[in-house]
Formats: sequence, C-alpha cells, structure tokens
Amino acid sequence: MTISISLNSNQLHSLDLSPAQKVIETLIQEQEKGALEQQLRFEIDYPREPNDPRELSEIPEVRLWFVRLDTVYPWLPLLLDWKSGELARYAAMLVPHQFSRSEGIQYNPEALEIFVMQKVFVMSQWLETRGIKSQFRVKSMAQIFGYELSDAFFDLLNG
Repeated sequence: MTISISLNSNQLHSLDLSPAQKVIETLIQEQEKGALEQQLRFEIDYPREPNDPRELSEIPEVRLWFVRLDTVYPWLPLLLDWKSGELARYAAMLVPHQFSRSEGIQYNPEALEIFVMQKVFVMSQWLETRGIKSQFRVKSMAQIFGYELSDAFFDLLNG
C-alpha cells in the first residue's frame, strides 16, 4: 500500500514539516519490528510558469524543504517507495545533479558517493537500534545508485 505525503507551496515556503511528520511518525508507530515497508511517496503541488523548464528538484524552495526533512529523518529513504523512483527523486533533492531529457538525472559523482555512504551509516545504525537486520536493505539502497557493498564492509561497521 502506497502512502502519500501531499505538499503545497505554502508548506514548502514556510519549511513546514508537519504534513510529513504526521505520516512518518504514524508509520513508525504502526510498523512491526522488521516490517518497514517501502511505501512512502511525495505529491508536490508547486505552481510554475508554463515556460519554466525546471524539475522540482531544481527549485531552491523545494530542495530546502527536503534538506530540512532529511535533517530530522536522515533514515527516511528506508520508507520511500523505491520501485516508483521515489528514492532517486529524494536523492535529487539533496545531491547536486543535472537533468537530461534523454539520460535522466545525472548526479555529481562525488556528491552522490558522500550521500550514499552517509545514508549507509545512518540507516545501518537506525535499523540496528531497532533490532532489525539491515545489510540487505542497506546494500539494496546503495545498489540502486550503482554501489556494491561487501559483507566485509558491514563486518567493519559492526566490529
């Protein structure tokens, strides 16, 4: 089941996280141990001029809202609907990139590496504190962005 967080321009401009907080906190309370579902999506209603070619991730006000959200919930990628591309869109809000109509999102390689590794550390720790085995999920997230993590890497983290 997909759950949407609806955002409008007023919420984005005022950096109002309450629509997301309500949904995320409810999801966390309702989840059984180990049953974190990748079901969260964002529906963003941000009016633009018809001739504005920017993607939402290229609009500073939208990006700033997501930077603030990521500060409060740095493990949020665990809850996003990866299959629908929500993880890639979330990363685009936080990682410098260029958008090509033919090739899609082209992340800055160094910035993407820092983003992925930071998420690996945060997500691993967050899951561990909840007694949830995390290697598969964390490896899968990294793999979406083209990074392979070995079991030895996780041994190093847990060692």
